[in-house]
Amino acid sequence: MNPLNVRKLKPCALSLGATLGMVLLGNKMLDRRREADLSGQVVLITGGTSGLGYLLSREFAREGCRIVTCARDTDELGLIRRELESTGAELLAVQCDVAERNQVDQLVARATNHFGRVDVLVNNAGLIQVGPAMVMSQKDYEDAMNVMLWGTIYPTLAVLPQMSARRSGRIVNITSIGGKVSVPHLLPYTTAKFAQTGFSEGLRAELKNEGISVTTIVPGLMRTGSYFNAEFKGDEVAEYTLFSVASSLPLITMDAQRAAKQIVQATKRGDAERILSVPANLLARLHGMVPGLTSEVMGVADRLLLPDHAGDADTRTAGRDIDEQVESDAHHVATTLGRTAADRFQPAENIPETGESIIDPRDTRRRLDLRRAHEAVAARVTTTASNENRLRPWSLRCRTRPVTSVRCRAYWLCPRGRS
Repeated sequence: MNPLNVRKLKPCALSLGATLGMVLLGNKMLDRRREADLSGQVVLITGGTSGLGYLLSREFAREGCRIVTCARDTDELGLIRRELESTGAELLAVQCDVAERNQVDQLVARATNHFGRVDVLVNNAGLIQVGPAMVMSQKDYEDAMNVMLWGTIYPTLAVLPQMSARRSGRIVNITSIGGKVSVPHLLPYTTAKFAQTGFSEGLRAELKNEGISVTTIVPGLMRTGSYFNAEFKGDEVAEYTLFSVASSLPLITMDAQRAAKQIVQATKRGDAERILSVPANLLARLHGMVPGLTSEVMGVADRLLLPDHAGDADTRTAGRDIDEQVESDAHHVATTLGRTAADRFQPAENIPETGESIIDPRDTRRRLDLRRAHEAVAARVTTTASNENRLRPWSLRCRTRPVTSVRCRAYWLCPRGRS
């Protein structure tokens, strides 16, 4: 190309880039402007005591919301109640099985009596069953539908009358990429998720004129440690090994903390749908364009990668029980991120004092920040040991995340800091 022509194209390219940047910036500013203020609103979260539900409870509490959470495990309810209340959040924790209509009605009634209303409903309860179709029974499908379909419909029907009377409210349904693309060895799960996705999308269309916003969240694989609570059939050890590794690897999985923040943001904006993670977005769009191709790929994966139909078809075994049977060091290394997530994303047993922020000492990202702060201060000590007056205030301003319940550990590396 003629160098003269190249010089002429440069201003055009710069102008186009600047225009594109302005458009993106404008869209981002508009998105922020249309985010609702959820402070003071009552948020009911099903399955809110561990994993993603636990993180959503914390994120909505940070937005200033009053939280109603439910689960079947009373011990977990007690832990999350103490943890959130210690931060000043208002929380009502109720034992409830979302597959039982009477219990759900009582849950919504208690939430309404306690806080006066329910502004936001987050249908998050789920059940994962892993195994080939040949070993899945009718009960497996019924259990999945009861928790993930009826466990979404029951709470929705219970809160709709009051939301409709106020002509305001938000319903957030946590579905799955399994509700967009059917995945082998997860048929009960994907069957229920497809039904839940259809219900959520149709509900949004019908309730839009009622002033009620319905958001469909479509997560891909997330690192929550959910494989410990999943149930396995068939060749249980082989199924567990593959599923746990796939749920832990970087790149194809998403950090659950980041997912929770995006879900809260989508709730505030009233988005119709939010697909979480790049792999899930790509898979959903590819399946929309060429569904036959994705089905063929899934068939090849089933034939070449997934276990056969061997094993017991009558019992389901929890992942935490199977994990004890897996002695492979390679598996332990491959699931490191998943195990870390399982430890992080559950209520802490050591509750901080009232008014202090939630600090989980197992949070590897925070520990990494602190370690970097340690290294930075140590380097500063080595190079500027002669100037202690400058060292002391600098150490107090180390670049860790702002927290109130844990003193900056880099402070203790300064000799004068301990005086």
